[in-house]
Amino acid sequence: MPPNTQILAPGLNLFPKLKPPNKTLTFHQISVLILTFIAYASFHASRKPPSIVKSVLGPNINSNSSTTDSTVNLAESNSSSIDTGWAPFDGPEGTQRLGELDLAFLLSYSIGMYFAGHVGDRIDLRLFLVFGMMGSGIMTIIFGLGYWFSIHVLWFYVSVQIVCGIIQSIGWPCVVAVVGNWFGKSKRGLIMGVWNSHTSVGNIIGSVVASGVLEFGWGWSFLVPGMLVILVGVLVFMFLVVSPDDLGFEPLGKEIEMSVEEGNVENSVEKVESEKAGLLDQTENSDSLVTENSDTLQAENTDSLAAIGFLEAWKLPGVAPFAFCLFFSKLVAYTFLYWLPFYIRHTAIAGVHSSHKTAGILSTIFDIGGVCGGILAGLISDVIEARALTSIVFLLLSIPALVFYRVYGGVSMIANICLMFLSGLLVNGPYALITTAVAADLGTQTMIGGNSRALATVTAIIDGTGSVGAALGPLLAGYISTKGWNNVFLMLILSVFLASLFLIRIARTEIKGKLNEGKWCWNTVDTH
Repeated sequence: MPPNTQILAPGLNLFPKLKPPNKTLTFHQISVLILTFIAYASFHASRKPPSIVKSVLGPNINSNSSTTDSTVNLAESNSSSIDTGWAPFDGPEGTQRLGELDLAFLLSYSIGMYFAGHVGDRIDLRLFLVFGMMGSGIMTIIFGLGYWFSIHVLWFYVSVQIVCGIIQSIGWPCVVAVVGNWFGKSKRGLIMGVWNSHTSVGNIIGSVVASGVLEFGWGWSFLVPGMLVILVGVLVFMFLVVSPDDLGFEPLGKEIEMSVEEGNVENSVEKVESEKAGLLDQTENSDSLVTENSDTLQAENTDSLAAIGFLEAWKLPGVAPFAFCLFFSKLVAYTFLYWLPFYIRHTAIAGVHSSHKTAGILSTIFDIGGVCGGILAGLISDVIEARALTSIVFLLLSIPALVFYRVYGGVSMIANICLMFLSGLLVNGPYALITTAVAADLGTQTMIGGNSRALATVTAIIDGTGSVGAALGPLLAGYISTKGWNNVFLMLILSVFLASLFLIRIARTEIKGKLNEGKWCWNTVDTH
């Protein structure tokens, strides 16, 4: 298969040594993982500033705080200059206004997600992704300009968040579709578990950067991450290769799915993932079976290579249950994403309130736990070959973790860090698994004939539905927190429980299937 030079990234034309046969299939797979990782990490870094500046824009700590004024002043000695609030968010209804600001972004993001995936299946994913990155960076910077131009009108910030949400929705379907093009199902849970840590890594980078420049003015907390997204967008434009066949390699997702139909998954995966497989003209022996199967299936399923419709994607087995599970799972994750720094700032730890900067940096512990949780969930799901069961276990274990964090998180800094890490690990584990490995599995399942072009649409449906929950969670937290944080945690625990209910039927099917196949050997006795 000759390279598709018409849509090849310009960086590879500038540096011909990056093309085959100078560089192998494995090299380009790693390059794609790194580029998409950095790209989506920068997206999330630019989403973090609103949560970091919440305690600066919103009302101050109530006078009935458990700490004395002198203690609070001592803890805030380095941040008193940014404690005056910012209209229109500094009034009695400030927390509700901040929640509405989150809603503006996340609701437009969730709506845009459905359309972004549909469009992403039909145009150049690299250019579409770059457009989203450039637009996101510009809108993030525009939000920060409100600081320098002293803008105190609510509609300005809401409008910017709406546009930013629509543009940011482009990112996720694009990066998942690109990675799905380059990797088959073998070890997909582990690969995407590691890769999906970009979400938490981006949150960490965004928190540290936004907190670090906050003392110079909250506008800088938006300007710097916005510039970061734009710079990474240039890098993606220059070097991202969307599909293996753009370089003359065999389309991996398609080859594997065709071999699944013939019951020869393991051999196919070995051929695809081996460096020696390389270009088609170099695989004389290993491609004979795959080529024969490919010709037959392509003749029978020509129509399946067209981009799948929106309603047809909803009807695919497993899409709806995982989508609604992600609705509640993402509700919890994004409530922490947008309100955790604010919660830490307004909750005494060992009798002392943290400064704005300390609260922002401390909140990254939750994301560090999320990195570990995503990797662990992906690894476990690969070992036991049961995505739904893995997700349910993580979700149910997160319930006591959230209870302990609320009750004992304020005892000491050590207890707060440990419980926050555990909560992040258990909450973000299934969230990461569903948005990556599960979405990729469902988008390339055998019943649609290995149609990898359905991947962006399925990914958009699952993450778009989850994003509706992500929009609802922070909004509810803004209102419920005025009645006490115990009520917020009760909402989070109920959401986690509901998320697990949607996967019970699939998990039961997984368990029965593995037991019948004898794959869980500790449950079977060899009588031969």
